[in-house]
Amino acid sequence: MAVNKNALIRYKTIDKCLQNHFRKWTLDDLIEACSNVLYEYEGKDVDVSKRTVQLDLQMMRSDKLGYNAPIEVYDRKYYKYGQEDYSITNSPISNQDLTKLSEAVSFLKQFQGFSHFAELGSMVQKLEDHVYTQRTQEKSLIDFEKNDHLKGLEFLDQLYQFILKREAIEMTYQSFNARQESTFTFHPYLLKEFRNRWFVIGKRKLSEGIMNLALDRIISVHKSERSFVLDHTFNSENYYKQAIGVSISPSMEAETVMLYVNHKQAPYVLTKPFHHSQKEISRDHHGVTISLEVQLNFELEKEILGFGEGIKVLAPERLKRNIKERLYDAIDGYETEINDKNLRTIAKRLEFKGFGILNHVYSKRDIRKLKVQFDTYIKENDERAYGMREVLKKMPEIREILFNKNLRRLVKAIDKKAFLTKAIYFDKSPKDNWYVTWHQDIPIHVSEKIETEGFEAWTIKNDNIGVRPPEEFSKNTFAMRIHLDDTSQKNGALQIIPGSHKKQLNDDDIALITSSSIPFVSEVSSGGVQLLKPLVLHASSKSKIQRRRRVIHLEFASMPLPNGLTYSEYEPLF
Repeated sequence: MAVNKNALIRYKTIDKCLQNHFRKWTLDDLIEACSNVLYEYEGKDVDVSKRTVQLDLQMMRSDKLGYNAPIEVYDRKYYKYGQEDYSITNSPISNQDLTKLSEAVSFLKQFQGFSHFAELGSMVQKLEDHVYTQRTQEKSLIDFEKNDHLKGLEFLDQLYQFILKREAIEMTYQSFNARQESTFTFHPYLLKEFRNRWFVIGKRKLSEGIMNLALDRIISVHKSERSFVLDHTFNSENYYKQAIGVSISPSMEAETVMLYVNHKQAPYVLTKPFHHSQKEISRDHHGVTISLEVQLNFELEKEILGFGEGIKVLAPERLKRNIKERLYDAIDGYETEINDKNLRTIAKRLEFKGFGILNHVYSKRDIRKLKVQFDTYIKENDERAYGMREVLKKMPEIREILFNKNLRRLVKAIDKKAFLTKAIYFDKSPKDNWYVTWHQDIPIHVSEKIETEGFEAWTIKNDNIGVRPPEEFSKNTFAMRIHLDDTSQKNGALQIIPGSHKKQLNDDDIALITSSSIPFVSEVSSGGVQLLKPLVLHASSKSKIQRRRRVIHLEFASMPLPNGLTYSEYEPLF
């Protein structure tokens, strides 16, 4: 049965309404919805009568179009689908429609081979394969790349019509980086597909640059009352000629990108070029060198990274540096994995030896961020870098990086009830260089002085109240030293006497133990953590090289202080 275009639009509109189970639909509501959609398509008022929609509902209920829609009336005036997941778009194609589609496919196939219809090839194959599977009820013979769960595809037809009719739209959009959605007027010029993801290209204002907005981040679109603004300088055929993907900078010139592809990956790159500008420059027994004339963008980097070790960037230097950093960050993601066995081992070593070292707790990216944040804060606040106390009170923004998943797991493996009691930043550098004699870290910092039995040697230094607690509190405490730089004996690494953490020692004890023991030199990589019992004897020498040794020293405990005393930097973790 022949069906005109307006009828199909009404069927789709009614179908979309009845799929919305959060609203009650009267006949008048359906008439209004159909009228609004037809107005958007036709650009003029279309009179949709009550009888027309009633006949539409009757047609959808019947099997004349193969719908057999389970439309029900309830409360004598509301319409709904009896099956919640029903949609006419899920209905099988009728035999009559299959015959018409077969005729259409046969007609289109006559044009294959003509240059004007080269881009129709894949479309005709998809259509022919779909008709075949519907007729024979057999499995598809061609499996095209698709993503059935990709969001935003429902906007594709709407946006196409807006572009076709040159109409401005009101769009509600939320990018992956935005905290909340925003609504704005948008003037769409082009729909573009890249790697199975759709984008709409256009402008918000004539004075602004071209934007590409991913359909999967669109929340809603509807026609705007504002006039459509056309940028006559935008040429859809030339706009993407010098780039891979959709990220374009109109002011950026294309650069010559030189890539070396090893012999395993070369056939894939040569038979499916990255870009139309790709040229083979040379080849040897190990691989092939190719060149591209493209803008440097995210998609180019993603294509290169997709071949892993199979491609090396030769030029330009900026692209080579970006790829190296991203590969290093990728490796970090694996190296910073800490398993339960490592956690148990380090916890036992801390208990029996008084110290332990665990590298790759932080990624290189996180360490870079911490370095920048500390340098910036110290410069802007005229802070002393060699020993900045109360770090988290002064720089709460580093808390998220500092207490990452690895550190929390590490703390929990040692003491599930632990909380933070102290945070200090040390920067031993050529400018600020010092040595520390053999000692134990016994004093703690409290919020106020309250005379309490067993708490002795009260001090006040730079507004910090210190006190020497009873031995059981020292034994309960443990420290973690987060290394921002590679640390060795040359730049003042910590030296430790293993097993010297069993009790508080006097000066004579310290002299006797250190003179008869061989110290352990704690060489820790950047991103690594040294665990320490405060009572373990430790010292450090001056740095002998022109290199910084930056460390964030954190202390933890799980025993609350008595008599109203509180740690001045107390912060819960769990």
